[in-house]
Amino acid sequence: MTDRDNQTDQPSVTSPATSPITTRRGIRSFVLRQGRMTVGQKNAFDRCWPKFGLTREQGMIDPREVFGREAPLNLEIGFGMGKSLATMAAAAPEQDFIGVEVHLPGVGALLKEVEDHGLENLRVYNIDANDVIDLCLPDASLDRVMVFFPDPWHKKRHHKRRLVQAEFVQRLRHKLRVGGILHLATDWENYAEHMMEVMQASEGFANTVEEGGFSPRPDDRPITKFEQRGERLGHGVWDLLFRRTN
Repeated sequence: MTDRDNQTDQPSVTSPATSPITTRRGIRSFVLRQGRMTVGQKNAFDRCWPKFGLTREQGMIDPREVFGREAPLNLEIGFGMGKSLATMAAAAPEQDFIGVEVHLPGVGALLKEVEDHGLENLRVYNIDANDVIDLCLPDASLDRVMVFFPDPWHKKRHHKRRLVQAEFVQRLRHKLRVGGILHLATDWENYAEHMMEVMQASEGFANTVEEGGFSPRPDDRPITKFEQRGERLGHGVWDLLFRRTN
């Protein structure tokens, strides 16, 4: 997500992963910025990562072993500074959540939220979401995938870098159970139109509202500070909710 606040100029830290952020070659949907944590984020990271962090090296996980129970499982890709993901996890203790974020300050900020609110139903990856999808999550293991406010790559020559593409959506489809939900949101109208085109053409998905229609914001998607700022400036927000049908 794009609500990247509460950062100060502290010494940089390295990723907890023992290998690079991504193993994939070719076009990337993100630019890896030099990460800097606040003291509070770093301290929370140091205390919480051993319990709440997941790595590529662990391989394909069994969510029941990771969380110690069987419960609806949600995945958020690109959680930014993690406030919204922590809010969702706190509001739904009967569900489990996995967050993916390549930028380390966001991971530290989320783990601070986990610690501050005593959350037990949340785990985090600090690697490329493509590796999480391909190497870490079993097929049909997810009840919901959320991609909120991904980088819009607004210049036309950069549209190929957008995360939401037909091939990516199909890989997500296999990780969702039949009946599971793919929830996309953006504040760029052109990207919203692109998302809709991709989803309408995607095999195995059906819009949860009328054909070609955008959804009202569900109550369980928190409004971020970034989104509130955009609304004050007159920016729109578009939500798409598609259900896996087969």
